[in-house]
Amino acid sequence: MFISSAYAQAAGAADTQSQLMGMLPLVLMFVVLYFVMIRPQMKKAKEHKAMVEALAKGDEVIMGGGMLGKIAKLGETYLSVEVANGVEVQIQRAAVIQVLPKGTIK
Repeated sequence: MFISSAYAQAAGAADTQSQLMGMLPLVLMFVVLYFVMIRPQMKKAKEHKAMVEALAKGDEVIMGGGMLGKIAKLGETYLSVEVANGVEVQIQRAAVIQVLPKGTIK
């Protein structure tokens, strides 16, 4: 009876090691997922936030719907963008996708 208990304890130590080796692929998958998907998305979001904060009057931008325009007025959360002569549209700052080089829109 005591001998079989000793065998069970010895087998338990090897079982713990095999459990750790079984979890290794999951940990490696999470590390790869972090470097392939999560980290680049965080970097892109940080760059977009910096771009939105740096907007200035007169910048030419592309908005979320694909419209092009020139910033006419700036607010804390909204922008007034001139899409044609005398036509202004109010949008959220976050709706700006890209700032274009000066002189792109004619």
